[in-house]
Amino acid sequence: MKFNHLEIENACIITPELYRDERGVFRRHFCVQEYAENGLEVDVMQGNISENPLIHTLRGFHFQSGDDGEAKTISCITGSIYNIIVDIRKHSKTYRQWVSLEISSENRKSIYVPSGCANAYLTMSEDTIVHYYMSKKYSANSYMGFNYNDTSFGFQWPCSPRLISEKDRNLPMFATITEED
Repeated sequence: MKFNHLEIENACIITPELYRDERGVFRRHFCVQEYAENGLEVDVMQGNISENPLIHTLRGFHFQSGDDGEAKTISCITGSIYNIIVDIRKHSKTYRQWVSLEISSENRKSIYVPSGCANAYLTMSEDTIVHYYMSKKYSANSYMGFNYNDTSFGFQWPCSPRLISEKDRNLPMFATITEED
């Protein structure tokens, strides 16, 4: 696997090495040793799958606060997503900066979102399935989020969302929530 660090401190894009033969393609998707060698969280406490039948479905911005802060490795099993990571760690040199990128089942890349960063994505094709490895288990008491269209960040989405859950649509603006330490 190749780990290319992004502008957000400790965030990266992971490109797998593909092994092809007459059976198809094989790739390593997670390796404790390689994650550790690249300074990434190696604990995996939970795996989640998000199935999104409609193009332009938006999820986020989500994160867990405090001791329940979680690192995420996000991959597209089918389809593609436009993803935004926001650094909300007050003491980070990239605090309040954000980065966007696309991953897909075709390019087979994954995104590593460090603990203390919020994440959101917009599906760019129908029938998009997203897989997450989480470094912490879900904690309802620590779960937080903010609005995908928070004007204080100037996010640039490729198009307007077609489907947003009521919960995500009603998330507050970042300035009104308790920020990550």
